Amino acid sequence: MTTRRYPIGIQTFSRIRREGFVYVDKTDLVWQLAYYAKYIFLSRPRRFGKSLLTSTLESYFRGERELFEGLKIMQLEQEWEQYPVIRLDISVAKAQKDAEALRHSLVVMLAKYEKFYGDNPLEQTPGQKLAGIIQRAYEMTGKQVAVIIDEYDAPLLDVLHDDGELDDKRKVMQEFYVPLKANEQYVKFCFITGITKFSQLSIFSTINNMKNVTLSPRFSAICGITEQEVKEVFAEDIRAMADHLGYTPEEMFQMIKLRYDGYHFSSKSEDIYNPFSLLNAFDDQELDNYWFATGTPTFLIHQMQHFKTDIMSLDKLEVPSSAFDQPTENMRSALPLLYQSGYLTIKGYDRNIQAYTLSIPNQEVRIGYVKGLLPIYTGLDDADVQMGFAAKFWQALTAGDIEQAMREMQAYMAGIPYVEGFKQKLQEVANAEGFYEYTLYLIFSMLNVYVRTQVKCAGGRADMVVWMPDTTYVFELKVNDTAQQALAQIDSHDYALPYQTEGRKVVKVGVKFNADTRVPEEWVIAG
Repeated sequence: MTTRRYPIGIQTFSRIRREGFVYVDKTDLVWQLAYYAKYIFLSRPRRFGKSLLTSTLESYFRGERELFEGLKIMQLEQEWEQYPVIRLDISVAKAQKDAEALRHSLVVMLAKYEKFYGDNPLEQTPGQKLAGIIQRAYEMTGKQVAVIIDEYDAPLLDVLHDDGELDDKRKVMQEFYVPLKANEQYVKFCFITGITKFSQLSIFSTINNMKNVTLSPRFSAICGITEQEVKEVFAEDIRAMADHLGYTPEEMFQMIKLRYDGYHFSSKSEDIYNPFSLLNAFDDQELDNYWFATGTPTFLIHQMQHFKTDIMSLDKLEVPSSAFDQPTENMRSALPLLYQSGYLTIKGYDRNIQAYTLSIPNQEVRIGYVKGLLPIYTGLDDADVQMGFAAKFWQALTAGDIEQAMREMQAYMAGIPYVEGFKQKLQEVANAEGFYEYTLYLIFSMLNVYVRTQVKCAGGRADMVVWMPDTTYVFELKVNDTAQQALAQIDSHDYALPYQTEGRKVVKVGVKFNADTRVPEEWVIAG
């Protein structure tokens, strides 16, 4: 096993530096951020290094020069002035039962700063106390204050689906954040980070000069690990992992890239790897799905259900930035949350029409995303799919034996243990071909097979196209018609024609599902 120390679960910059943990140097970007604007907002997915960034900013504004020796910032910063710093992690205030409990939690959070800078009995609310602390810190030191707030939206995420509770808690948070603008003369720098983007009209109603750098190319790599950093900082880790698993370093790098790369946070972003997953993989010397160890966030599931999100459309979306970089409370779809939470990322940008292409970032997200959604959207148990069916189906598909693969699917779906409470939904959709598209899409995705549904071509839309290394499968699914009629539709509408020049074998599959048993009843295969 490697002797390198990885800062897994450690989000304190000073500890990482003092105790010799692996550190990817972002301090040049930290310095640029500090001089970029007075009020800055940055949104990034969970477990992407936001807390480490806020801790690094805290050490910088405290003037802890010794922690930065040997880092890029030493070529940029000359003064190293010390400022009072108020750094708050709002995630400790989440899951409070009501607005009053949230208010009390914020008051407790501020108590340590009152102990240092003094308190005033006339200050009763969290906002009043924060204002008093900022003013007294300025008076005591003669220096403006750096205010750094991490996970600013944490108390609101779990109540996005509850308008009443969301409104009550939002009012508490709005009162809390008011002093940040009202005390501008005492503030040197204010940095706020979180997952979602709540509009200035709700929480930051008075901070009308907040600079949002979420989509800024300049800061797209400030969280996460770039591909160049992976190659430079983790070259020995890739070699050690390759030796352990029996691959060449080049093969190992490509497998790591496929699993954890793929994020882009601006129109010109470098390839960004998930830092939490990458460090865990090097520490364990295994490729696993670490980002989903705690499951799919409930707030995201609720919003996807609320907006009836078509999960099959998420492999490729072409949208303007206003579709995904918009205030959370004004959402008309789950798209902003999917992007801001890291379930979708930027894959391309067309400057002529100012449209972004969004897609699922990588293999890890696709597998975890499907595991979290499979029971909700189809009623299937994800563990049963994975253990009772996946291996046999995968082996048949990999061998190019679609006939055997379909038999395995038929046998599996005939004995599906649908989760409790799903029978009514099955009755509603059993005759809808879309249900079977959802089911097959999620099963294929769980097997990490690239699959698209409702794929446009000159002749219409193919129900499903599946890409394997050597073969492209074009599926047409029917409930009331025959499998032969489904195959005939593929031919008459030229669904397979676009794939004839890709260099893979093209196989056409017409499938008929039985509406009563919900299993593939018959299929016809043509090369």
